[in-house]
Amino acid sequence: MSLLRCAALLLVTLSLIACQSSEPEPAPTPPAVASSPTEPVPEVEIADHILTGGTVITVDPDLPEGEAIAIKDGRILAVGSAEDITAYLGETTEVIELDGRTVLPGFIEGHGHFLGLGDALMILDLMPTRSFQDIVDLVAEAASDAEPGEWIVGRGWHQERWGDSNEATYDGVPHHRSLSAVSPDNPVVLFHASGHASYANAAALELAGIDGDTPDPEGGKIVRDENGEATGFLRQAAQLAVREKLAEAFEDMSEAERQAYFERQVELAGAEALRHGITSFHDMGTNFADIDRLKALAESQGLPVRLHVAVRHETNEDLRARVADYRMIGHADGFLTVRALKRNIDGALGTHGAWLLDPYADKPETSGLPQTSLENLRETAEIALEFGFQLNTHAIGDRGNREVLDMYEDLIGDRADEDLRWRVEHAQTLHPDEVPRFAALGAIASMQGVHATSDGPWVPQRLGEDRARERAYVWRALLDAGATICNGTDVPVESISPIASYASSVTRRMANGEQFYPEQSMTRMEALESYTIGCARAVFDEDEHGSLMPGKRADLVVLDGNPLTVPEDQLANLQVEMTWVDGELRYQRKDRD
Repeated sequence: MSLLRCAALLLVTLSLIACQSSEPEPAPTPPAVASSPTEPVPEVEIADHILTGGTVITVDPDLPEGEAIAIKDGRILAVGSAEDITAYLGETTEVIELDGRTVLPGFIEGHGHFLGLGDALMILDLMPTRSFQDIVDLVAEAASDAEPGEWIVGRGWHQERWGDSNEATYDGVPHHRSLSAVSPDNPVVLFHASGHASYANAAALELAGIDGDTPDPEGGKIVRDENGEATGFLRQAAQLAVREKLAEAFEDMSEAERQAYFERQVELAGAEALRHGITSFHDMGTNFADIDRLKALAESQGLPVRLHVAVRHETNEDLRARVADYRMIGHADGFLTVRALKRNIDGALGTHGAWLLDPYADKPETSGLPQTSLENLRETAEIALEFGFQLNTHAIGDRGNREVLDMYEDLIGDRADEDLRWRVEHAQTLHPDEVPRFAALGAIASMQGVHATSDGPWVPQRLGEDRARERAYVWRALLDAGATICNGTDVPVESISPIASYASSVTRRMANGEQFYPEQSMTRMEALESYTIGCARAVFDEDEHGSLMPGKRADLVVLDGNPLTVPEDQLANLQVEMTWVDGELRYQRKDRD
């Protein structure tokens, strides 16, 4: 079975529900380490690597910037002026001239899907499509190369990116007829960019047993035409029947094929992360079987970036029985941590699945689609407390966020001294009453800067202008209220680029040139902190990562410009030149002028 076909199968199982200069002076005091005149002068260590001749932004107020950085044994030895750092220069030291470039802490992807990223790089990429016909054309081409009966899988379409359609639409999406006409012999499933909906052709619907008489499942909707026929658009839990049929084909793979595919997932996802300057990745999340594979790979030094994995796709019964055996912190020399559980309370705004306090402005018959009962979610939370796990809950709508914060307050309100750092993933729509509750509860707001600018053109349609302005993507309000924000992209929902998400966080400028409620923008330093030390705090890792201070892991990125000083219109054009993990150069840009 080809890797492309395997990608289609495994994706569903994962989706259910980043100068040498002059001779050194004798025994100087290391620049980033304080010492009093009465103390003996410490012996200076010799660095393995020195990066010098640029700007080093530490993201630490005690030593905000330097010109050079010294690395030894995978950790930061010192940061200071170029002259100071020559104290650590020895015969074996590798010296890298920065030539004015900028060194930052390695970017931390605060919310993504690591194996899903690997999958997305092996199936049809629908993110560039700008019409339903574009999708039909891509599927037609894939069908011409496919064997009869083989699944065709893609991801990344969004109906709000399409222009006007010549066909009738249902919840904004055409009927599957034209898609089915070009793929009569192959089941097709195309995942929405958000992951909260799918689009299926006639062959896939038939395999899943979905027709005009099939009732909507709890937490989902089968979109139908005026005659009651399924259009192929499946929202939230309505996707499961098709996804389960897709998963059945995966059972035909041998264990060797599954392992080879898994390793390819990790290889592709890791390369994409490193290319974008990402050194750590918060994965949301993975089942026990794949955690076993990740652990084995980590122990053989096979993980390209550090992973913080949340356990997902397991029942509460299985969590209670097994999760204690999977808790690990800094396993395999800091490359694998499993200390969080991931759950979803609602869906996405784009598919009218986010759970709102009031009905959608453009679909007043609904206020969203809750994805689990509050009782079930509370049971997961109690398991997290019992076994020492964080709880990371997806909540996008203002009702979803209120329910999650109410539950957090009920369970941990009197345990704040335990520093649990439970998280709310996305927190996209917040009633003003909820904003101060994050800091009060010690809850992390895990938000994705790029979502605001990609969603911005249609968010006012969903919420109405007043509600959108007051409640949508309110980063400034959260920061002013003392909350910690951990930034990211939700890759493969969006491109993994931290630079694009950083620029969105600062400018809130959409593709059409307009700004999406710029009063909620972050400052440049706040945005940088949200991608470094903020995300490190979100996984209890601030003593090891997130800033460039002596003793911390040497995870860093080199950019061709300074994100704190380049003109605003150039922020999104910054390029990653190098990515270092554990003091090792793991990516270097090849096309630098």
